[in-house]
Amino acid sequence: MGILNITPDSFFDGGKYKSDEDIIKQTRKMLKHGATFIDIGAYSSRPNAKHISNSEELNRILPVVKLLVKQIPDILISVDTFRSNVAKKCLEAGACMINDISGGDYDKNMYNIISKYQVPYILMHMKGTPKTMQSNPKYDDVTKDIYTYFIEKINQLQKLNIKDVILDVGFGFGKTVNHNYTILKNLNKFSNLNRPILAGMSRKSMLYKVLDSKPSKMKNATSVVNTIALLNGANILRVHDVKEAIECIKLVKKTYNQ
Repeated sequence: MGILNITPDSFFDGGKYKSDEDIIKQTRKMLKHGATFIDIGAYSSRPNAKHISNSEELNRILPVVKLLVKQIPDILISVDTFRSNVAKKCLEAGACMINDISGGDYDKNMYNIISKYQVPYILMHMKGTPKTMQSNPKYDDVTKDIYTYFIEKINQLQKLNIKDVILDVGFGFGKTVNHNYTILKNLNKFSNLNRPILAGMSRKSMLYKVLDSKPSKMKNATSVVNTIALLNGANILRVHDVKEAIECIKLVKKTYNQ
């Protein structure tokens, strides 16, 4: 899953893709390198990110969805939003998956929209909000707590006949650095839930804080944790650098499935 942020303030690539030409060029590059899905986000969820209105998010993202569907008709677009209205409009414009950082907690109508359109739904775990999530997050047992959260949410979704659910443990969303590595080490435990597992660690602070560096230097580190995630049961990698992620996938497959 290739990341296309069209926000001005995302932690790594904010403000990078401003014109239609830039957006199409970056998307084609990711698809050429092997991306299956393109995940488009118009609301920055980095810690302390600025809140934007429903209309502003829609004004940012809807033209991009329409542009890419027109220019690349066979594209598979995932929309990174927690707002049901944004999800609805983008699905009607040709998107085919919703990636919800709030797990349906921010907009109680989100599950109804997913049920109506019967599209894959990425269910992410987050403790708190983007503004508060890194303010001393605590767990009794981080792996067990997230596992319990997923069970409860999956039950809610099943009652609405939503079956195509992808699980995202939410690396960096209300977790300390140690929490993140505990989850990564125990990622295979979530396979017991019989749902695809998405791992999104690309260039995140859990990497550059340990290595005393910055996001722009985290390409190799991202490949390292992506490989660990694949070995521990991840099915989808959500990344900025698609070429490197595909190399991780190919080498792990060659080692274990030859």
